[in-house]
Amino acid sequence: MQVSDRKAKLAEYLVRAILTQDLAPGSELDEAALCERFELSRTPVRDLFRDLEGVGYIRVRGLRGARVAELSHRTLRDFFLTAPMVYGAILRLAAREAMPAQVAELKAAQSAFRQALRDGSVAQRTLANHRFHEITGEMAANIYLAPSFNRLLIDHARIGMTFYQPRTSEMAENLARASDQHEAIMAAIEAGDEEAAAQLADDHWSLSRDQIESFVMPAGLDLPLGEAAGAGAVSGAGAVSGAGAAR
Repeated sequence: MQVSDRKAKLAEYLVRAILTQDLAPGSELDEAALCERFELSRTPVRDLFRDLEGVGYIRVRGLRGARVAELSHRTLRDFFLTAPMVYGAILRLAAREAMPAQVAELKAAQSAFRQALRDGSVAQRTLANHRFHEITGEMAANIYLAPSFNRLLIDHARIGMTFYQPRTSEMAENLARASDQHEAIMAAIEAGDEEAAAQLADDHWSLSRDQIESFVMPAGLDLPLGEAAGAGAVSGAGAVSGAGAAR
């Protein structure tokens, strides 16, 4: 196996492990162990670290090494305020710009998501949902929104691990509703209906809003979507893991 192939395997491992919280937010990455496991020298591993940092998966701290991007209360606050605006813009653009081949890919991703809901693991459900929304970003193809959207998807997958292991009948019903909303999103995109796509983004976000507050907000953040919170709305700076949201 060539160096490029081993590097791709390492990238696949890190992305999956971070999205599913097998590598917890804020955890250190053992560069030497990764080099040995994937039979790579330090140079390609460090190159990959820089690439993943640019997307938002990790943070490189010079000589102190690299660690998984944290999920602090500040991160969650910014996520909560920004996500509905970015998701709405992405789906509006997806309805305008989507190509037939991308629509077919989105339908395949939704099939995989439905299958994962039926008999997949929590990680499989999270990753299938992540891929569905990742494709909508590819459809939008906007160089300004793409970095923000990709970063939101990373954190939404990590937050969403709890949602995909429902503990109540209401959470199970929300899973089914999320899948139904995916179907409606696909229909709006295929029809080129920008207004419907944007409204569905808001509806889809609203489905997860209460659970985000229940699982990860220390005091709740009961504000209209997109409005800034006061300094006292969110406290603490510790890493947050195993939180729940739907997307």
